[in-house]
Amino acid sequence: MKLILKLLLNALAVFILAYLLTGVAVDGYVGALIVALVLAILNVLVKPILVIFTLPATILTLGLFLLVINAVIILLADKLVDGFAVANFWWAILFSILLSILQSILHSLLKDDKK
Repeated sequence: MKLILKLLLNALAVFILAYLLTGVAVDGYVGALIVALVLAILNVLVKPILVIFTLPATILTLGLFLLVINAVIILLADKLVDGFAVANFWWAILFSILLSILQSILHSLLKDDKK
């Protein structure tokens, strides 16, 4: 149940950012839900492979190359989902950074206050 709720919150974050950023477009909330699902699948399957292949560049840049990997994942989702469009690489980097921040904020609302 918590996984579905996180997916819905990610879709909300995608929808909000697509509304705020002019270089990113999504077709409605259903499109944002599909984008969130595709991003989750790509982050599980493709991202670890990219991280391993680019490990020297990631170490050399002290982890900043992970921003490039996140942008590539978003551009790949752009190619896979018809109702999702990102203007260019720089919009993908900005979208990636803001999506991470917004997801952190939204997911912090889910945490139980167990003491």
